[in-house]
Amino acid sequence: RTVRHDDVSLRITHCGVCYADVIWTKNRHNDSVYPLVPGHEIAGVVTEVGSDVKGFKLGDHVAVGTYVNSCRDCDNCNSFLENHCSKFVFTFNGVDTDGTVTKGGYSSHIVVHERYCYKIPDGYPLEKAAPLVCAGITVYTPMMRHNMKQPGKSLGVVGLGGLGHMAVKFGKAFGLKVTVLSTSESKRDEAISLLGADNFVVSSDIRQMESLKNSLDFIVDTASGDHPFDPYLALLKVGGIMALVGFPGEIRVHPATLNL
Repeated sequence: RTVRHDDVSLRITHCGVCYADVIWTKNRHNDSVYPLVPGHEIAGVVTEVGSDVKGFKLGDHVAVGTYVNSCRDCDNCNSFLENHCSKFVFTFNGVDTDGTVTKGGYSSHIVVHERYCYKIPDGYPLEKAAPLVCAGITVYTPMMRHNMKQPGKSLGVVGLGGLGHMAVKFGKAFGLKVTVLSTSESKRDEAISLLGADNFVVSSDIRQMESLKNSLDFIVDTASGDHPFDPYLALLKVGGIMALVGFPGEIRVHPATLNL
């Protein structure tokens, strides 16, 4: 759209790939509106600002995440929880207040209201900033909410995809001892050598899983394929926390796993 008084226009330099892009390009929720432009992990450079915009200037490095509008006047919006607003608008394939269908980050530029644009610190690589506004915040939020930022404690990360590798990196940055749990032995080298995990366990190996029982303070489960939950919960210490951020088909847990 034409830049309005409270808008920021940016030239997109990078856009991360999210599984949401696959879901909506393939119309898996039966609500895709074509032509569809996916992408909601956007980083770029400000090229124009509206007359009332105070927080951004030309040349600023900025990011745009998974939503570009909300009602701006509910309890959630007034608590910096705009993504929980009942009227929030997705960055792509959403219907904005003017009736237009939003277009995402696989494009040359985007115009957004300044409230949904975020400053990237000077000197931080744009290509590394982009995935932080979806995959990054998805794992960072539960890690902060459940006080996982405790050096010396132990973290298990289930799955080493887009979310999983972010959880490993945050865990190491927080000073945690990180164990990656994966069904794929082929990811061992990436987990240990590239991402710096302390340990790697093949979750289908009963002996390896037994060796971890009652040893983890936290687990971040990023796996979206269907998988059992009891074996992972058994790895937690008493009072341990498991946060689920993936989308398996269902969650099945034996009551004794929790009650006892």
